[in-house]
Amino acid sequence: MRKIAVFTGARAEYGLLYWIIKGIQESPNAELQLYVGGMHLSPEFGYTIDQIVADGFNITEKMEFLLSSDSPVGITKSLGLALITAAEVLDRNKPDLLVLLGDRFESMALAQASMVACVPVAHIHGGETTEGLIDEAIRHSITKMSHIHFTATDEYSKRVIQLGEQPSKVFNFGAPGIDSIVKLSLMDKVTLSESISFDITSPYFMVTYHPVTLEHLGSVDSLNNLIQVLELYPDYQLVITYPNADTHGRKLIEILDAFKKIS
Repeated sequence: MRKIAVFTGARAEYGLLYWIIKGIQESPNAELQLYVGGMHLSPEFGYTIDQIVADGFNITEKMEFLLSSDSPVGITKSLGLALITAAEVLDRNKPDLLVLLGDRFESMALAQASMVACVPVAHIHGGETTEGLIDEAIRHSITKMSHIHFTATDEYSKRVIQLGEQPSKVFNFGAPGIDSIVKLSLMDKVTLSESISFDITSPYFMVTYHPVTLEHLGSVDSLNNLIQVLELYPDYQLVITYPNADTHGRKLIEILDAFKKIS
């Protein structure tokens, strides 16, 4: 039986990985190893490991490495701690394959440790591009350290192959998030409104801001500009998501909290 490990370090990434993790868990030919770390273990970001447990998954390893700092130095130190922790986790569990998704710095640390430990990596969502963010360099770096590639479109498959990966190891199976669209039981508007104490039957904006991480404090200025625009629509309610543990992320949270108090 193959030991297949899956790493998740962020709430959004876990949502995309959910059905993959569930499929491995239910497979008679695989033993699931679930490594959970990063923001999942941080009360500041909702301690979302509780959701993973509530979903019925047994957690093999809790990986503590995230510092309470959003400076470039703090993020880099978290990356270093993640690499050290990953080396120890892989040595203890000796998986036959590690599944990684996307472009987070935490996942890059797992890829680096796996490369040195000769653990094959299956990478999901490679070949994509993101202008102005560290995500693109991290994503392509993970691609080069991986052995099997599951892309979301033919265009992304071609880009992975252009990076020098073997065409026979690149598979376009689409975006795993589509599984949730097909399989999830959706709430009606009334139930959803009650569950989040927010009336979605009235006009509202759903806002998710992705900071430009390669600009020094550019993300802060851009968020302030976005808030100025939102203030032009006082008749609309707002649902705004918090940022991840990225550079200057806590400053963005501070700005959003201040906006919430006055809006």
